[in-house]
Amino acid sequence: MSNYIKYSYELEEIPENFDEYIAKINKDIVDYIRNTPELSNIKHHTRDAHANGYAVLKAEVEILNNLPEELSQGIYANPGNYEAVVRFSNGSSRVLPDKLSGNAQGFALKIFGIQGPKLAPAEESSTNVDFNLINNPVFFCNSAEHYVFISKLFLKLTDFFEKGALGKLEFAALWVTENKKAFPNFEALKELGALKTFEKIPSINSFLYEFYSMGAVRHGEYIAKVRIVPTDLTKNAIVDKQIDIESEDWPYRKGIIKEISKQDLTFELQIQLCNDLKKMPINDLTEEWPQELSPFRTVAKIKIPKQEVPHDGNFEVMENLSFTPFRTLEENSPIGNLQRTRQSAYVTSSSTRHDLNHRKRKEPHNLKEAFNPEFYKL
Repeated sequence: MSNYIKYSYELEEIPENFDEYIAKINKDIVDYIRNTPELSNIKHHTRDAHANGYAVLKAEVEILNNLPEELSQGIYANPGNYEAVVRFSNGSSRVLPDKLSGNAQGFALKIFGIQGPKLAPAEESSTNVDFNLINNPVFFCNSAEHYVFISKLFLKLTDFFEKGALGKLEFAALWVTENKKAFPNFEALKELGALKTFEKIPSINSFLYEFYSMGAVRHGEYIAKVRIVPTDLTKNAIVDKQIDIESEDWPYRKGIIKEISKQDLTFELQIQLCNDLKKMPINDLTEEWPQELSPFRTVAKIKIPKQEVPHDGNFEVMENLSFTPFRTLEENSPIGNLQRTRQSAYVTSSSTRHDLNHRKRKEPHNLKEAFNPEFYKL
């Protein structure tokens, strides 16, 4: 076995004024969500990111038996089969046609029936564990300090890009100068470079993407990143592998619904353990961890069984559900400077959205409750 790095809180490098950054981030989230009906020309309040949900699907998760010690950590220490739900979404902060939204997509997974105290605020007794993954291995921000200005720019990304080349130039200038508050610096330039990697994501069926945690997580005694990938069976089974984003408003949703109506699809949940802090940094989310140093290894299998999904992708269910990576055991929590902001940011986003939409923010215990609209009514 390789010498995997042992987790220590000191490795996270949390600054002393961290709470000030969190307060600013949360305020911006609330202000943005209040305006989402006008920004997206819709009748409901959306999430501040991944605003457009494509579909939510019933799923099953099998945590594997007989895992080696370094993988059998936290939730993966107890093998078994669990009900689950998966939400596919576009990464944009607005509800726009796919051709205007980009190809960044999210895979949110909720596993029911995982025992143990959870870290999500006021949800210690929840029996659910969530994963929030994106189809890109790196993220475009490394710290809470930078997210204060980056989030403001990201939420207005569409406005800048609608102006064409000059708008993109203005966006880049504001980014590298931290909204005109600093001289251009290497860190901001590196983060802008990471943002541009999202432009390279191809237009393929959502079931064919690989989805990443991007940031590091605690893995029991160790440190890791998480990935969900389609199996070879799924890759071969998908009929319409390419998506024409010019063909209609939301062809990604149509592709998901079409494929899952034909057959079961399977995926693997994998862990990449850290064994070199210099080449696999915790607080630099713009750096992809080299797989030649430490490969991803499978700890669980995900099955999305064949199912009939309405044309809206189960819209009401998607809007009622909430997903936060801190709805998990302490042994599997996100770690690092930027990652720690998500503990309150996701709750702020979800609570604000549910309140404004007059829905009860309530965690289902199983698939039956999750897909029952009556469960969430006030």
